[in-house]
Amino acid sequence: QVQLVESGGGLVQPGGSLRLSCAASGSIFSINVMGWYRQAPGKERELVAVMTSGGSTNFADSVKGRFTISRDNAKNTVYLQMNSLKPEDTAVYYCYADTALLDIATMTPSRHLEVWGQGTLVTVSS
Repeated sequence: QVQLVESGGGLVQPGGSLRLSCAASGSIFSINVMGWYRQAPGKERELVAVMTSGGSTNFADSVKGRFTISRDNAKNTVYLQMNSLKPEDTAVYYCYADTALLDIATMTPSRHLEVWGQGTLVTVSS
């Protein structure tokens, strides 16, 4: 009912930058929290950065000062600007959305649904 499509991953040298995008589509009434998690080989998935619809943010300590997150609520899209990338940032990055689905018959929110994207690989290497 809701799909997240990510783009922007790839290979970058240490110190470089990448911008990830994630667009949500489907029967969406609203998205409260939207953002990014990542999972490196052999490690658990961890929070990178998330933003509420009101603009509050939460960042992992390891990315503070280097990554920024932004949202276009009208387009149900979230962006992650990653600067000063390090080899330890190498991981699969997953988009996350905490949504309220739309009941089309009544045009009101129906149930709550957490959705994940398919993941996009970011590799930081020289």
